[in-house]
Amino acid sequence: MASTEYNPAVEKETSTVPNTTGADLNGANPAVQRYDYGGNPLYHAHTGNDSRLAAFGGEFQPGLYKSTEHRKFANPAPLGLSAFALTTFVLSLVNLNTRGVVEPNIAVSVAYGYGGLIQLLAGMWEMAVGNTFGATALSSYGGFWISYAIILTPAFNVLGAYSESPASDTPSVLGFFLIGWFIFTFILLILTLRSTVMFFSLFLTLDLAFFFLAVSEFAGSNGNATASLGLQKAGGVFGLLAAFLAWYNAFAGIADTSNSFFIIPVFHFPWSEKGRENRAKTARETV
Repeated sequence: MASTEYNPAVEKETSTVPNTTGADLNGANPAVQRYDYGGNPLYHAHTGNDSRLAAFGGEFQPGLYKSTEHRKFANPAPLGLSAFALTTFVLSLVNLNTRGVVEPNIAVSVAYGYGGLIQLLAGMWEMAVGNTFGATALSSYGGFWISYAIILTPAFNVLGAYSESPASDTPSVLGFFLIGWFIFTFILLILTLRSTVMFFSLFLTLDLAFFFLAVSEFAGSNGNATASLGLQKAGGVFGLLAAFLAWYNAFAGIADTSNSFFIIPVFHFPWSEKGRENRAKTARETV
Protein backbone atom coordinates (compact mmCIF):
# COMPACT_ATOMS: atom_id res chain seq x y z
CA MET A 1 0.00 0.00 0.00
CA ALA A 2 1.41 3.39 -1.00
CA SER A 3 2.38 5.82 1.70
CA THR A 4 0.26 8.94 2.15
CA GLU A 5 2.92 10.79 4.10
CA TYR A 6 3.22 14.49 3.18
CA ASN A 7 6.17 15.23 0.94
CA PRO A 8 6.85 18.99 0.44
CA ALA A 9 9.29 18.34 -2.44
CA VAL A 10 6.55 16.66 -4.44
CA GLU A 11 4.19 19.53 -3.76
CA LYS A 12 6.78 22.07 -4.88
CA GLU A 13 7.47 20.21 -8.08
CA THR A 14 3.83 19.82 -9.08
CA SER A 15 3.04 23.44 -8.30
CA THR A 16 5.72 24.85 -10.57
CA VAL A 17 5.72 22.52 -13.58
CA PRO A 18 3.18 23.51 -16.28
CA ASN A 19 0.34 21.01 -16.63
CA THR A 20 -0.70 20.64 -20.25
CA THR A 21 -3.69 18.40 -19.43
CA GLY A 22 -5.57 21.19 -17.65
CA ALA A 23 -5.88 19.28 -14.35
CA ASP A 24 -3.61 17.94 -11.62
CA LEU A 25 -2.89 14.28 -11.04
CA ASN A 26 -6.01 13.87 -8.90
CA GLY A 27 -8.33 15.57 -11.40
CA ALA A 28 -8.70 18.61 -9.17
CA ASN A 29 -7.94 22.24 -9.94
CA PRO A 30 -5.74 22.88 -13.00
CA ALA A 31 -2.20 24.08 -12.49
CA VAL A 32 -1.32 27.60 -13.47
CA GLN A 33 -0.08 27.65 -17.07
CA ARG A 34 3.22 29.42 -17.73
CA TYR A 35 4.02 30.64 -21.19
CA ASP A 36 7.46 30.74 -22.78
CA TYR A 37 6.76 33.73 -25.06
CA GLY A 38 7.57 31.97 -28.26
CA GLY A 39 10.81 30.38 -27.09
CA ASN A 40 12.32 33.65 -25.84
CA PRO A 41 15.29 32.64 -23.63
CA LEU A 42 14.56 35.56 -21.35
CA TYR A 43 10.88 34.82 -20.70
CA HIS A 44 11.68 34.12 -17.06
CA ALA A 45 12.77 37.74 -16.64
CA HIS A 46 9.11 38.79 -16.69
CA THR A 47 8.07 36.70 -13.69
CA GLY A 48 7.84 38.01 -10.17
CA ASN A 49 6.73 41.41 -8.93
CA ASP A 50 9.58 43.56 -10.27
CA SER A 51 8.43 46.79 -11.90
CA ARG A 52 11.65 47.30 -13.85
CA LEU A 53 13.45 44.97 -16.22
CA ALA A 54 17.21 45.28 -16.59
CA ALA A 55 18.08 46.66 -20.01
CA PHE A 56 19.00 44.09 -22.64
CA GLY A 57 19.46 44.57 -26.37
CA GLY A 58 17.63 41.43 -27.39
CA GLU A 59 14.61 42.26 -25.27
CA PHE A 60 14.40 45.88 -26.47
CA GLN A 61 13.31 46.69 -22.93
CA PRO A 62 15.57 49.43 -21.54
CA GLY A 63 12.84 51.10 -19.50
CA LEU A 64 9.73 50.45 -17.49
CA TYR A 65 7.47 47.71 -18.74
CA LYS A 66 4.10 46.24 -17.96
CA SER A 67 4.30 42.63 -16.92
CA THR A 68 3.38 40.18 -19.67
CA GLU A 69 3.03 37.23 -17.29
CA HIS A 70 0.29 34.78 -18.31
CA ARG A 71 -0.06 36.37 -21.77
CA LYS A 72 0.77 34.57 -25.00
CA PHE A 73 3.07 37.21 -26.52
CA ALA A 74 6.38 36.45 -28.15
CA ASN A 75 9.17 39.01 -28.15
CA PRO A 76 8.58 41.19 -31.26
CA ALA A 77 11.90 43.06 -31.03
CA PRO A 78 14.04 40.61 -33.08
CA LEU A 79 11.56 40.81 -35.96
CA GLY A 80 11.63 44.60 -35.98
CA LEU A 81 15.41 44.72 -35.66
CA SER A 82 15.81 42.24 -38.52
CA ALA A 83 13.52 44.26 -40.77
CA PHE A 84 15.48 47.40 -39.99
CA ALA A 85 18.82 45.65 -40.51
CA LEU A 86 18.13 44.26 -43.99
CA THR A 87 16.68 47.47 -45.37
CA THR A 88 19.52 49.55 -43.95
CA PHE A 89 22.05 47.05 -45.31
CA VAL A 90 20.72 47.33 -48.88
CA LEU A 91 20.52 51.13 -48.89
CA SER A 92 23.95 51.49 -47.29
CA LEU A 93 25.53 49.40 -50.05
CA VAL A 94 23.99 51.79 -52.57
CA ASN A 95 25.27 54.81 -50.61
CA LEU A 96 28.75 53.27 -50.85
CA ASN A 97 28.31 52.90 -54.63
CA THR A 98 29.09 49.21 -54.24
CA ARG A 99 29.81 47.56 -57.61
CA GLY A 100 29.02 50.86 -59.30
CA VAL A 101 25.36 50.97 -58.16
CA VAL A 102 24.31 54.57 -57.49
CA GLU A 103 20.48 54.54 -57.78
CA PRO A 104 18.62 53.67 -54.55
CA ASN A 105 15.49 52.35 -56.27
CA ILE A 106 16.28 48.74 -55.27
CA ALA A 107 15.61 49.77 -51.67
CA VAL A 108 12.02 50.80 -52.47
CA SER A 109 10.53 47.31 -52.41
CA VAL A 110 12.39 46.35 -49.24
CA ALA A 111 11.47 49.65 -47.60
CA TYR A 112 7.77 49.12 -48.30
CA GLY A 113 7.46 45.42 -47.57
CA TYR A 114 10.00 44.66 -44.85
CA GLY A 115 11.64 47.70 -43.30
CA GLY A 116 8.36 49.61 -43.45
CA LEU A 117 5.36 47.31 -43.03
CA ILE A 118 6.93 44.53 -40.94
CA GLN A 119 8.82 46.91 -38.69
CA LEU A 120 5.68 48.97 -38.14
CA LEU A 121 3.79 45.82 -37.15
CA ALA A 122 6.59 44.84 -34.77
CA GLY A 123 6.34 48.29 -33.19
CA MET A 124 2.61 47.84 -32.64
CA TRP A 125 3.24 44.46 -31.03
CA GLU A 126 5.80 46.13 -28.75
CA MET A 127 2.96 48.44 -27.74
CA ALA A 128 0.85 45.38 -26.92
CA VAL A 129 3.48 43.99 -24.54
CA GLY A 130 3.78 47.36 -22.81
CA ASN A 131 7.20 48.45 -24.09
CA THR A 132 7.00 52.17 -24.86
CA PHE A 133 10.59 52.49 -26.03
CA GLY A 134 10.39 49.54 -28.42
CA ALA A 135 7.02 50.66 -29.77
CA THR A 136 8.26 54.21 -30.37
CA ALA A 137 11.54 53.18 -32.00
CA LEU A 138 10.33 50.35 -34.24
CA SER A 139 7.13 52.09 -35.32
CA SER A 140 8.98 55.32 -36.07
CA TYR A 141 11.67 53.66 -38.17
CA GLY A 142 8.96 51.66 -39.93
CA GLY A 143 7.39 55.01 -40.78
CA PHE A 144 10.79 56.29 -41.90
CA TRP A 145 11.19 53.50 -44.43
CA ILE A 146 7.65 53.90 -45.76
CA SER A 147 8.09 57.66 -46.15
CA TYR A 148 11.50 57.21 -47.78
CA ALA A 149 9.99 54.71 -50.22
CA ILE A 150 7.27 57.25 -51.04
CA ILE A 151 9.97 59.82 -51.84
CA LEU A 152 11.59 57.37 -54.25
CA THR A 153 8.31 56.29 -55.89
CA PRO A 154 7.82 58.26 -59.15
CA ALA A 155 4.02 58.09 -58.91
CA PHE A 156 4.04 60.33 -55.83
CA ASN A 157 6.39 62.85 -57.49
CA VAL A 158 7.44 64.16 -54.08
CA LEU A 159 10.63 65.80 -55.34
CA GLY A 160 9.22 66.91 -58.70
CA ALA A 161 8.53 70.50 -57.73
CA TYR A 162 12.00 70.93 -56.28
CA SER A 163 13.86 69.48 -59.24
CA GLU A 164 12.10 71.88 -61.62
CA SER A 165 13.19 74.99 -59.71
CA PRO A 166 16.01 77.13 -61.24
CA ALA A 167 18.41 76.16 -58.47
CA SER A 168 17.42 72.63 -57.50
CA ASP A 169 16.34 72.45 -53.87
CA THR A 170 16.18 68.65 -53.88
CA PRO A 171 19.38 68.08 -51.85
CA SER A 172 18.31 70.65 -49.28
CA VAL A 173 14.87 69.16 -48.65
CA LEU A 174 16.34 65.68 -48.39
CA GLY A 175 18.81 67.13 -45.89
CA PHE A 176 15.90 68.53 -43.86
CA PHE A 177 14.30 65.08 -43.89
CA LEU A 178 17.47 63.30 -42.75
CA ILE A 179 18.50 65.84 -40.12
CA GLY A 180 15.11 65.42 -38.47
CA TRP A 181 15.74 61.70 -38.17
CA PHE A 182 19.20 62.44 -36.78
CA ILE A 183 17.59 64.49 -33.98
CA PHE A 184 15.03 61.78 -33.21
CA THR A 185 17.69 59.06 -33.16
CA PHE A 186 19.83 61.16 -30.83
CA ILE A 187 16.94 61.26 -28.36
CA LEU A 188 16.69 57.47 -28.47
CA LEU A 189 20.47 57.21 -28.15
CA ILE A 190 20.34 59.04 -24.82
CA LEU A 191 17.73 56.56 -23.60
CA THR A 192 20.06 53.61 -24.27
CA LEU A 193 22.84 54.83 -21.98
CA ARG A 194 21.69 52.47 -19.23
CA SER A 195 21.23 49.45 -21.47
CA THR A 196 24.01 47.48 -23.16
CA VAL A 197 27.08 48.29 -25.23
CA MET A 198 25.67 46.55 -28.31
CA PHE A 199 22.30 48.25 -28.05
CA PHE A 200 23.88 51.67 -27.52
CA SER A 201 26.27 51.07 -30.43
CA LEU A 202 23.34 50.35 -32.73
CA PHE A 203 21.78 53.76 -32.12
CA LEU A 204 25.15 55.53 -32.13
CA THR A 205 26.11 54.24 -35.58
CA LEU A 206 22.60 54.88 -36.90
CA ASP A 207 22.67 58.45 -35.62
CA LEU A 208 26.03 59.04 -37.30
CA ALA A 209 24.68 57.57 -40.53
CA PHE A 210 21.77 60.03 -40.54
CA PHE A 211 24.14 62.90 -39.74
CA PHE A 212 26.61 62.19 -42.54
CA LEU A 213 23.86 61.57 -45.09
CA ALA A 214 22.14 64.83 -44.13
CA VAL A 215 25.37 66.82 -44.37
CA SER A 216 26.07 65.11 -47.70
CA GLU A 217 22.79 66.47 -49.07
CA PHE A 218 23.60 69.97 -47.80
CA ALA A 219 27.05 69.82 -49.38
CA GLY A 220 25.42 68.78 -52.66
CA SER A 221 23.04 71.73 -52.51
CA ASN A 222 26.11 73.99 -52.14
CA GLY A 223 27.58 72.55 -55.32
CA ASN A 224 30.41 70.62 -53.67
CA ALA A 225 29.94 67.25 -55.37
CA THR A 226 33.23 65.76 -54.13
CA ALA A 227 32.51 66.48 -50.47
CA SER A 228 28.93 65.32 -50.91
CA LEU A 229 30.02 61.94 -52.29
CA GLY A 230 32.60 61.46 -49.52
CA LEU A 231 30.04 62.25 -46.81
CA GLN A 232 27.52 59.95 -48.47
CA LYS A 233 30.00 57.08 -48.38
CA ALA A 234 30.75 57.82 -44.73
CA GLY A 235 27.03 57.58 -44.06
CA GLY A 236 27.00 54.28 -45.92
CA VAL A 237 29.78 52.89 -43.71
CA PHE A 238 27.94 53.80 -40.50
CA GLY A 239 24.72 52.48 -42.02
CA LEU A 240 26.35 49.11 -42.63
CA LEU A 241 27.63 49.05 -39.04
CA ALA A 242 24.12 49.85 -37.79
CA ALA A 243 22.67 47.05 -39.92
CA PHE A 244 25.06 44.43 -38.55
CA LEU A 245 24.53 45.67 -34.98
CA ALA A 246 20.77 45.39 -35.46
CA TRP A 247 21.22 41.80 -36.63
CA TYR A 248 23.49 41.17 -33.65
CA ASN A 249 20.86 42.41 -31.19
CA ALA A 250 18.17 40.45 -33.00
CA PHE A 251 20.23 37.28 -32.71
CA ALA A 252 20.72 37.95 -29.01
CA GLY A 253 16.96 38.03 -28.57
CA ILE A 254 16.30 34.81 -30.51
CA ALA A 255 19.14 32.45 -29.61
CA ASP A 256 18.80 30.06 -26.70
CA THR A 257 19.96 26.56 -25.88
CA SER A 258 17.09 25.04 -27.87
CA ASN A 259 18.19 26.50 -31.20
CA SER A 260 21.82 27.59 -30.87
CA PHE A 261 25.10 26.08 -29.71
CA PHE A 262 26.20 29.41 -28.27
CA ILE A 263 24.74 32.60 -26.81
CA ILE A 264 26.32 35.89 -27.83
CA PRO A 265 27.09 38.54 -25.18
CA VAL A 266 25.55 42.00 -25.18
CA PHE A 267 27.95 43.58 -22.63
CA HIS A 268 25.93 45.41 -19.99
CA PHE A 269 27.23 48.84 -19.04
CA PRO A 270 28.78 48.76 -15.53
CA TRP A 271 26.41 51.53 -14.39
CA SER A 272 23.30 49.73 -15.68
CA GLU A 273 21.05 47.80 -13.31
CA LYS A 274 22.17 44.48 -14.75
CA GLY A 275 25.81 45.57 -14.55
CA ARG A 276 25.48 46.47 -10.87
CA GLU A 277 23.73 43.17 -10.24
CA ASN A 278 26.56 41.25 -11.91
CA ARG A 279 29.18 43.12 -9.87
CA ALA A 280 27.30 42.35 -6.68
CA LYS A 281 27.20 38.64 -7.57
CA THR A 282 30.92 38.67 -8.32
CA ALA A 283 31.66 40.35 -5.01
CA ARG A 284 29.67 37.70 -3.11
CA GLU A 285 31.42 34.90 -4.96
CA THR A 286 34.88 36.22 -4.06
CA VAL A 287 34.09 36.58 -0.36
